[in-house]
Amino acid sequence: MDQSLVVGATGVVGGYIVQRLVRNGERPLALSRSAHDASATVDWCHGDLAEPDTLRIPPFKTLYCTVDASLLAAALPYIFTPSLARVIVFTSTSILTKIDSEIPEERELLQRLAAAEQDLMTMCKQLGVGWTILRPTIIYAEGRDENITRLARLIKKLGFLPLAGKGAGLRQPVHAEDLAIAAVAAASSPHAINKIYALPGKDTMPYREMVGRIFDGLRRPRRIISMPHFLWRAAFTLAKPFFPKANVAMGSRMDKDLIFDSAPAIRDFNWSPRPFRPRFD
Repeated sequence: MDQSLVVGATGVVGGYIVQRLVRNGERPLALSRSAHDASATVDWCHGDLAEPDTLRIPPFKTLYCTVDASLLAAALPYIFTPSLARVIVFTSTSILTKIDSEIPEERELLQRLAAAEQDLMTMCKQLGVGWTILRPTIIYAEGRDENITRLARLIKKLGFLPLAGKGAGLRQPVHAEDLAIAAVAAASSPHAINKIYALPGKDTMPYREMVGRIFDGLRRPRRIISMPHFLWRAAFTLAKPFFPKANVAMGSRMDKDLIFDSAPAIRDFNWSPRPFRPRFD
């Protein structure tokens, strides 16, 4: 049984994984909480990972998970099948950079995610399954993500973008499709078994330059305003009702480097992401 199961198949990265598997000649299983029409290329399974005892999934060899890893850690014993050989799980480099965040909700989320990684490693060892944990940096997919696209929408709304401080902190945004390619490559690499990898994008640039390339992708002149951190915080407090998913810690991190080493992923499964040149057509 060479079939794969994609958990989070309707998400940005999960959707690209499904596409990649189909392109490689596979007919993957895709788990979704919503019902889907029959497909000529994908076998859709209706179910919720949060209710693992209700899941009825055919045998599969490889599991790709792009949803909350803590859900998979609890559900894996229920969906395990003897044919399962590899588990590929996405978490985040934020586990290393934001786990002590000043925002309680963010801190609690990342602490739970870090614990989920440990639980998954333990569970896979008990089940005799090889695991790989992939930690992306800033994920984008023009028009579909909650990171770069959110900034693009703000630029379109304001015509400019305020930054806290100089925006000198280094960033490595990575495209969701490149992450899907990496996941499939890692699943077939014996060198990637039982390892954790950071997956940064190809380009390393200051936050200010990252924002500038978003302006370029929108075909708009770069209008970036630097503000003292205390003033940015005050402005954010006033703007917060209009941007409920943002938090004040975003500003305090704009001058902080959040970069990671891609060498292990390059060595073990030929990680080769694209340059950061987003296009919003």
